Formats: sequence, C-alpha cells, structure tokens
Amino acid sequence: MLTRVDPGPAVVVCNSCRHSREAQVDAGGVRGGARLVAALHDAKAADPRYAEIAVQEMACLFACQDFCTVHLRAPGKIAYVLGRFVAGEYTARAILDYAVHYAASEHGRVPYSLWPEGVKGHFITRTPPPGYVAE
Repeated sequence: MLTRVDPGPAVVVCNSCRHSREAQVDAGGVRGGARLVAALHDAKAADPRYAEIAVQEMACLFACQDFCTVHLRAPGKIAYVLGRFVAGEYTARAILDYAVHYAASEHGRVPYSLWPEGVKGHFITRTPPPGYVAE
C-alpha cells in the first residue's frame, strides 16, 4: 500500500482530485489532479530553480471538498496541505515557487512577504513533523 519515495522536499499531488467542486473532470474528461500533476511536471522541467523539489503523486489525499490538493513536506519541517486550485501553469509555478522558499526555510515557515499570489488563500492545514509540535 505504501511506496517508498525520496524523503527530501516534495509536493505530493492528489492525482485523482476533482476538477472543481461541481465537476470531477474538465471538458476534456480529465480530472483536475491529473491536470495539476502534468502542469507541475512541465513547470519543473522548464525551470532549473525547481530541481530540488520532487513532484510526487498519490491517489486521493482525502481533501475532496477542496479539490486539486497538494501536500508540501520535507524532513523536520512543518507540512502543509493546500487546495482549491485551478490546474494549470500559473498554479504550478506558484506552488513550486512557494516550495523553493519552503525547502530553504529552517522549519517550514515561509515569510508571508515571499508567498506567491497563487498560493494565498489556498492553505487548508499544517501539521508538525513526527516528534514535534509547532509553536
């Protein structure tokens, strides 16, 4: 049931997410999560700044009400779940831009002044790493 992946900084994408609150698939019959996975891979391949951020996918993050969700994680850092995205290049770049700042941070906290516009308002949860709680 579990597949081992690189434990470094990663954006884990729900590849089965709905396209929107109203629809499972878009006009092309593709789920929003699948579109977001593709957009993240394309953005990562096009920009060397994203080289250290893994894009990993998983079926269902159980955040169905918030569609197009991602889990941002790295060892020893606070993790975040973000959602309610419209899959596409703008969203993918915003997520990866935030992930670069996140990976460079000491504990996973990124100053608000560094947040890309595309992630503001999309945070759903934050969780502490195993063995810690956040202040």
